[in-house]
Amino acid sequence: MNALAGQTLRWFWTSGPVANQTHEHQFRRDGTMTWRILDGPAKGKSGDEKEYAAVEVANSVYLVSYLSQHSGFTVTVVLNLKEDSIVGFASNEKEWHQIAGRLEMV
Repeated sequence: MNALAGQTLRWFWTSGPVANQTHEHQFRRDGTMTWRILDGPAKGKSGDEKEYAAVEVANSVYLVSYLSQHSGFTVTVVLNLKEDSIVGFASNEKEWHQIAGRLEMV
């Protein structure tokens, strides 16, 4: 369930509540993940997540999901590494957002 283990990706959001921000995600081999915000109003914030799941669903296409301990949002995205694109959803008990962006491997 950790198909991206050992990888670091930058997500450049183009829509959703964090549009025009860049988040870096470091997927660890032990199943944990660290994210940090590289720009925008929350620049410098970071968090460690207890677990994530990343499954390759097609060649270079991954389904990724994690529950953010920091915000309480569950983030579920499809990453297309061939097209450098992200689409997905972020939700909690009160809000639901469709999100999209582009990505790059670091």
